[in-house]
Amino acid sequence: MMGREFGRGVRGAIAGALTATLLAVSGCGFSGAYDIPLPGGADLGDHPFTMRVQFRDVLDLVPQSAVKVNEVPVGRVNHIGLAKDGWTAEVTLLINEDVDLPANAAANLRQSSLLGEKYIELSSPSPGARRGQLGEGAMIPVSRTNRNTEVEEVLGALSMLLNGGGVDQLRTITRELNNVTVGNEREIRSLLSNVNELTKNLDRHSSDITRALDGVNRLSSTLVNQRDQIGNVIDNLGPGLEVLNEQRQQLVTMLQSLRKLSGVAVDTVNKTQEDLIADLKAMTPTLGKLAEAGSDLPKALEILFTIPFPDAAVQGGAKGDFMNLFLDLDLNVDTLLQNYSRARTNPLNGTPLLGDLTAPKQGEDPNAPPLPLPEEQDSDGQSGSPSPGSRQPPSDDGVGGLFDFLTGGG
Repeated sequence: MMGREFGRGVRGAIAGALTATLLAVSGCGFSGAYDIPLPGGADLGDHPFTMRVQFRDVLDLVPQSAVKVNEVPVGRVNHIGLAKDGWTAEVTLLINEDVDLPANAAANLRQSSLLGEKYIELSSPSPGARRGQLGEGAMIPVSRTNRNTEVEEVLGALSMLLNGGGVDQLRTITRELNNVTVGNEREIRSLLSNVNELTKNLDRHSSDITRALDGVNRLSSTLVNQRDQIGNVIDNLGPGLEVLNEQRQQLVTMLQSLRKLSGVAVDTVNKTQEDLIADLKAMTPTLGKLAEAGSDLPKALEILFTIPFPDAAVQGGAKGDFMNLFLDLDLNVDTLLQNYSRARTNPLNGTPLLGDLTAPKQGEDPNAPPLPLPEEQDSDGQSGSPSPGSRQPPSDDGVGGLFDFLTGGG
């Protein structure tokens, strides 16, 4: 009797509790089983923040699913809907405020086991690529989300392979390979040895191959940088080829004429070979002397067109288009005769008018030494005796001797 009363009291209490719960839920706007809090799950803390994640396909993800970071629950799925474009799934998440993730975090839709539940895995990029802080109102776009392959998709692909897929072809390939290899073991072994040697050689020259690839890369970069110039050349190459095509006959005629000219030149050289060699041998002394002269010849030619001034004086020493030359001419007859008597040669010797002026005069000793030459002055203005070889003998012509006679030269 007591047991029956106790059972009826427990059932009444449970019924009353369920009735109160239903009344409370109906009063708060109950919208389905997803609004009933489940035991366990992530600790959202006192002030969780809301964020959104967009997926191309959420598969069978449902609200209240877990949100994890490094396999640790940090939140849950609050709502699943469509984005503004009407094609992308948008998932609203509630995340614990203590979660430290950058604003450029990624989200992946994963499965806890082969037949387990779906959950969202939040991951952080490399430390060097972290930007900002994930917080209230943040959104991860489709470009940073992904999902794992479903078991159904794997089984479907396997069924396509087994049912009319590649299994039958594998059997054919195996049969043909057996037909090829039977009786050719030695050749196949030699082929494998050659392949092994080739692989070793490639490995030894890997650095050279890398340098060659780097060179090709640099060349391609150069070609890319000069793409406009190359395009311009290719564009202008067509008209040039057209001109060459139009002048093809003239070019052929020119080449034929050059062939005839070369034949004539070869025949001429062969016939004049001895004379040409003799001329070259005859020019050998002249060319040798020119080589010995070296830089003296061009230096001497510098004054040829600027006599009596050196080229350096004309180019840099004088300003203007004319130069002045001052000469002191001593036309004293007595001085001229003294200079003439001291000359080593007589340019007027044998002339009927003057005769031999250097002959000793009447009453003079024919063996007497000649008068001493006048002392020369050096660059410092000091007097001194003339050095041997300082005066060159005059030329045999009368003009040169007369000039030496008038100037007192020897």
